[in-house]
Amino acid sequence: MTEVFAPTSAGRTATLRDVARLAGVSTATASKAINGRPDVKAATRERVLEAARQLAFSPNAVARSLSAGRTGTVGLLTSDLEGRFSLPVLMGAEDALGVHETSVFLCDARGDAIREQHHIRALLSRQVDGLIVVGARPDSRPSLGQHLPVPVVYAYSPSEDPQDLSLVVDNEAGGRLAVDHLITSGRTRIAHITGDPGYGASHDRVRGARERLAEAGLGLAGDQVWFGSWTEGWGRGATRMLLERNPGVDAIFAGSDQIARGVLDVLHEKGLRVPEDVAVIGFDNWEAMAGESRPALTTVDMQLEVLGRRAAEHLSAAIAGRSRKGTVELPCRLVQRSSTAPVL
Repeated sequence: MTEVFAPTSAGRTATLRDVARLAGVSTATASKAINGRPDVKAATRERVLEAARQLAFSPNAVARSLSAGRTGTVGLLTSDLEGRFSLPVLMGAEDALGVHETSVFLCDARGDAIREQHHIRALLSRQVDGLIVVGARPDSRPSLGQHLPVPVVYAYSPSEDPQDLSLVVDNEAGGRLAVDHLITSGRTRIAHITGDPGYGASHDRVRGARERLAEAGLGLAGDQVWFGSWTEGWGRGATRMLLERNPGVDAIFAGSDQIARGVLDVLHEKGLRVPEDVAVIGFDNWEAMAGESRPALTTVDMQLEVLGRRAAEHLSAAIAGRSRKGTVELPCRLVQRSSTAPVL
C-alpha cells in the first residue's frame, strides 16, 4: 500500500519538519541531507531532497546565512520610483545584484524624509546586507549617517558627506563631449540652451562646454547661457529669442532632449535645415524623445544603467569588507544620430 502524505494546509509554508516526516527521517537527518553533510547515505539524501521538491520547501535564507553573517538581501531606496532618471539606475543595480542571486527589497520614499527613515528601519529589521540610495536629481543629498550597521552606496544623487561612497555622472565631461562633437563637425557659432539653474548639473555641463570652446579659441554665441526649465516649451521660447539676437548660430547644445525637441520645432518653423544650417545636440538619450525626433537627435547618454550596476558592484565589495569612500564620477557617451553632421 502506498502511503500518501498530505503536504501542508493551504497558505502554510512547508517546514523542515514536514520534509523529514515525508521522507521518513528525523529532522536532524533531513537538515544534514539538505545542507550537504557527508554523514548521510546517498539513498537517504535523495529521499529527503525528493520530499523537499514535492513540498516546494526552501530553507530559510536568513537562517542558512547566519554563519556567514549575511542574508543575501539588499535594500534599494529611491525617492522617485517613477522617475525617468532613477528607474534606469535601479534597473542596472538590480541586474547586477541578480547575477549574484542577491534578493532586492525596493522602497520608494517619494521625497519624504520621514517615509525614508521608516523604510530604512524596515529594511534593517529584515537584516539586509547593505543599501543603495538612488536620488531623483543629480544634486547632493543628506547622508544617512555613519551609524548604520550595513554599508551604504549613493547613486546619481551624491551624499553630502565625503566619508560616504557616491557614484555620479560626470556632467562636466558630458558638456565637454557635446561641444567637442560640434566643434569637430566644423561648427563655430555654438549656443547653449539649458534648464533650471538650481541644478548643479546644469552648471557642470556649462563649465565643460566653455572649457572645450576656449581650447578651440571660441566662446558661446552671444557669450550667454540660456537657463530656463527642462521643457519643450522653454526650448521653443529660448530658440526664438536666440535667433533674434544671434541669427548666425550654426549649432545649439540643448541641456536635455526635451529642450532639444523644442529647439527643433522652432528651427523647422523658421525654415532652417537640421543639420545643414544648424546642428542640434541634446542630453539624456531619452529614447522616446531622441529617437522619435525629426531628424533623430544626437545626444549625450549618461549611461544610468551602468551607474546602477557599478553601484551594486561597489556595494557587494563593501559587504565583503572592501569598502571605499568619496565620489566616483562615471563617463557619459555620445550617441550620434541625424541632427548633427560635418559641415561640407
